[in-house]
Amino acid sequence: MEIQRAALTAAEQSLQIATDLVAGDPTNTHWRRDLSVSYDKIGDVLVVQGKLDEALKSYRDSLAVVERLAQSDPGNTDWQRDLSVSYNKIGDVLVAHGQSQEALKSYRDSLAIRERLAATDRGNAQWQRDLSVSYENIGNVLLALGNLEEALKAYRDGLAIREQLAAADRNNTRRQRDLYVSYIKVGDVLVAQGKLEEALKAYRESLAIAERLAAADRSSAQWPHDLSVSYNKIGDVLAAQGELDEALKSYRDCFAIAERLAAADSSNAQWQHDLAVSHSKLAQIYERQGRIADALQELILGRDIITALVAIAPGNMQRKSDLYFFEQQIARLQGRARAQ
Repeated sequence: MEIQRAALTAAEQSLQIATDLVAGDPTNTHWRRDLSVSYDKIGDVLVVQGKLDEALKSYRDSLAVVERLAQSDPGNTDWQRDLSVSYNKIGDVLVAHGQSQEALKSYRDSLAIRERLAATDRGNAQWQRDLSVSYENIGNVLLALGNLEEALKAYRDGLAIREQLAAADRNNTRRQRDLYVSYIKVGDVLVAQGKLEEALKAYRESLAIAERLAAADRSSAQWPHDLSVSYNKIGDVLAAQGELDEALKSYRDCFAIAERLAAADSSNAQWQHDLAVSHSKLAQIYERQGRIADALQELILGRDIITALVAIAPGNMQRKSDLYFFEQQIARLQGRARAQ
């Protein structure tokens, strides 16, 4: 919290300096751009603090400055890109606010600019990546709105760009992970559409990327975590297809990673939660295989993890909901065990 307050104070001081400079020379485009950057920095800190209304105002103040700059010189690609970033940031806050339609409009405004920039220089990797990010953002909103066909198209448009970027630089981990994310997104929509075989193919593509990244850099926790996500999603599809033995193997691969990560940092609540989820996935398969005692054991282990997380953050309603889920499942299986 102290770090956030210090960051906000520094950003506000920068804003005041930029405001004074612009007031002294309104025609100085360098200072006007600095003014927009200061508004963005304030907005970024406010987002971290959860002050979304204030963040949105700051981002819109930045947008107003950048719009005037871009209009004064439409050929300035830096200002055009700044404008696309402003629309993107506003879209992000609107999504967090639950204002999906407004967010979609903002993301599409950003997309229109990025499409123009990418078309003018197809060799500019940054602009191509920016374009893929816009497609992903739009896909996310469309998916949340239940528009699966359009969401899938947006994700696939982004995927096509990322495939090219990743192929052009196979050692660039950022590009490889972008591609991983795109395959996950495409797979998620295909699952929602009931196209399980296509989803499984997309998830296995993501798995192959995660395996390469994890093998190349064993010092980063990001790659094994990504690997566990792929295993989990593959397990979900296989379970839905009734391939219980294969699903169990995939869930166990996920569990092995989740267990290592949780043991490496017991204070990381997300990793502890992931481990509890892995226990619940194993329990689901065991129950379907008729192994009620094994399923109960997994659920009890998962419940114990969630109980500890609730004790740490008693106000976290999601954690309480998770605990309720485990308690209900344990009670249900105990009833089944007694009836046998």
